[in-house]
Amino acid sequence: MTSKAARAEKRKLAKPFRSTTVDAGLAQERSLSWKDRKILFVVMIIACVVRLYKLNWPNAVVFDEVHFGGFARKYIIGRMFFDVHPPLAKMLFAVVGWLGGYDGEFTFENIGMSYEGHTVPYVTMRLFPSLMGLMTIGLCFSTLRASGVRTGIAGIAALLLTFENTHATESRYILLDSPLLFFIALTAYNFKKFENEVPFGKNWYRYLFLTGIGLATTVSSKWVGLFTIAWVGVLTVWQLWWIFGDLSVPLSRFAKQFAWRAICLIAVPIVFYMGMFWLHFFCVDNDGAGADFMPREFQAHLKHNSVPANIPADVYLGSKISIRHLNTAGGYLHSHPYLYETGSKQQQITLYPHIDENNVWLVENSTEVDLTTNHLLKDNDVIRLFHVETQHRLHSHDHRPPVTTHDYLNEVSAYGFEGFEGDANDNWRIKIIDKQSVGEGKDHVQAIRTIFQLEHTMTGCLLYSKKSKLPEWGFSQQEVACIKNGRQPNTLWFVEQNELPASVEASELVSYPKMSFLSKFFAMQGAMWRVNKGLTESHPWESRPESWPILRRGINMWGAFHRQVYLLGNLPIYWGIVLLIVLYVCVKVVQIIKWQRADGTLLAITGQKPEESATCKDWAKFDANFGSYLLGWALHYFPSFLMVRQLFLHHYLASVYFGVLAIGQAMELVVAVVKPAMLGRAIVALFAVASIAWFAWYSPLIYGTPWLQDVCHKSKFADMDFDCYTFFGTKEEYTEYDATAFLPEATPSSAGEPEDTDRAPETFQNDGGNAVGQDTSAEPEPSVETLINEEPPQGEIMFESDNGQTAEEVVEEVYEQDVSNQVE
Repeated sequence: MTSKAARAEKRKLAKPFRSTTVDAGLAQERSLSWKDRKILFVVMIIACVVRLYKLNWPNAVVFDEVHFGGFARKYIIGRMFFDVHPPLAKMLFAVVGWLGGYDGEFTFENIGMSYEGHTVPYVTMRLFPSLMGLMTIGLCFSTLRASGVRTGIAGIAALLLTFENTHATESRYILLDSPLLFFIALTAYNFKKFENEVPFGKNWYRYLFLTGIGLATTVSSKWVGLFTIAWVGVLTVWQLWWIFGDLSVPLSRFAKQFAWRAICLIAVPIVFYMGMFWLHFFCVDNDGAGADFMPREFQAHLKHNSVPANIPADVYLGSKISIRHLNTAGGYLHSHPYLYETGSKQQQITLYPHIDENNVWLVENSTEVDLTTNHLLKDNDVIRLFHVETQHRLHSHDHRPPVTTHDYLNEVSAYGFEGFEGDANDNWRIKIIDKQSVGEGKDHVQAIRTIFQLEHTMTGCLLYSKKSKLPEWGFSQQEVACIKNGRQPNTLWFVEQNELPASVEASELVSYPKMSFLSKFFAMQGAMWRVNKGLTESHPWESRPESWPILRRGINMWGAFHRQVYLLGNLPIYWGIVLLIVLYVCVKVVQIIKWQRADGTLLAITGQKPEESATCKDWAKFDANFGSYLLGWALHYFPSFLMVRQLFLHHYLASVYFGVLAIGQAMELVVAVVKPAMLGRAIVALFAVASIAWFAWYSPLIYGTPWLQDVCHKSKFADMDFDCYTFFGTKEEYTEYDATAFLPEATPSSAGEPEDTDRAPETFQNDGGNAVGQDTSAEPEPSVETLINEEPPQGEIMFESDNGQTAEEVVEEVYEQDVSNQVE
């Protein structure tokens, strides 16, 4: 015996350890047999009938098809947009739409918007998530077989998923959840197959790599994939811990296990995820409203952008400038001829996101109005900012701002009148921030390159803004204030536009530098995080996580023609998951107590040792796999409690999938250990029949088919708020209505999660901000930070072409030409 082998043998004898050796025949035993394939084929035929029935109805936009159909359109026309979700699933919808002949003409603008009469292959686009849902059912069956569940039970569990109402509803429409759930199911299947393989065999590498691909596609579709990564990560750490403690495994072999898992489960998802964003940036390279969420450097290099370029670099006394806030998407320092309704009731100062003449300020000397001297602005210079359009100066004083009324904040206003030369409250000191300024911008103020603060000389406060919006009288634009000892990021500004005095010639022109891919990538991640975190406004159909497992309420997705689509879970399945989890936890507590009391074995349910009882072997198999699926359920569910953003029932779907896998594992245990055997089979059959009956009873809410009003009323429970008065009272009324009624477009209702929009801003004349043809008593400007569920920009646009077209109309014309060229 060699010394190395001797040392290994000595370690084995030193202390007991748990062997992690995988049975060489386990993978074959748990692979799909010919019988499995026949059962799976029958299940898939049933699933096809259930999931593809009336896929063309409703023939109108349903719920979040508004957004994800709209995103597919923007990929096809190449228009930049912003969404809080990664791009993979949306790009897949775009590919399917493009293959189906979609040309981007249909806008998916409102729920209830009819597809009829438009060249939009909505049935084909809906078929894609339906097929993903069908493959998820197949993966459910295969995953349970890989977990050691017998064929019949795996088939019943797959049928449970087929008839689960929320999954069936979500998979019928142009929504992200069906592709997401397919990728989660793909990950779970490959990881289970990986666990069954002997380490370092061909299939071991194969399934480990495919698990990484599953994780990559999941997180590239929605950030929910991070919870799937956590699930695989926890199980991997658990397995590595036991491998490390297995004294029969050399450290070199453990290191190899660790390295390959790190490559496939960490490196592969990261590279793939970043690759999807590279493809996203490549596909949407034209300017659009979504670009407003990104840095100006990003916007400046999109096609057809309106970002200023070739700007005179040096800023002088007498320059006419626009000033942007650095840390928020609020935009430009802005004023207009409307007054605060609180505080001093002087003219409003806001941040406004669009280029406009009301953003232009003349830089004045603080001591004299004479601007004939060519003086470069430098650090510690004291200046005044004169608003060119309204002839007022930037001003601050001891009044509280209208929204953020803290004592450490002063109001900022525009103050003055004809002939007034200003006062000391108009004076602001420039403080250049060296660390964030670039090149010569550290020495004197330059457009784009210099980052600076404006300090009010009388009070010592700093010009400041954060994501607080003024009320309607301030047109929901972002509030500007003056803060004492404020956080630096919200007090930073830079000059974007710069028109030099007539006596000065530009010595250098400056533009925004081009961003690297990594800079774009990290900027996009930050914007997604901020906006996702900021989706805190209430929604008519939102719900909180504590209500999901007990199915308190659903989501009204569409309603018209005395029919309704309402997202509702399958109560026997939802409650069954909760009951199983409670029972499992109770049993584990009892086991731990008995183990602590030294009752002889952790498997204290039977009181027998594993080698003496087949029941214990069945329990051990159940315990390992059920615990794994319970962990998946928990890791996809409990993080929702930490989120303050809008949440909906469909955020529970990933947990439901793991719950169905757990139910399948539990049914396997019931059939294996309950005596007589017929009783166990009867319990399983009764549960399956109850779940299918629930599906059938509420199927009109899935398919949007006729339902009777009295049946609807009898079917309500908990806080379910589907509208029973939508339905007719008799079948005859439906027959008469469908035969004779003219079917107009459905009235749009509230959408689900928010989206950005790229409809063109209205054109305003340069008359102080009053819209052409609009009531001059109100300035219809948009919210400065246009979130993705808000109205599109309705701002003031300075540009107008020679033939009277607005800037957006000119850009839109270019887009249409591009689209025509692509189609040709």
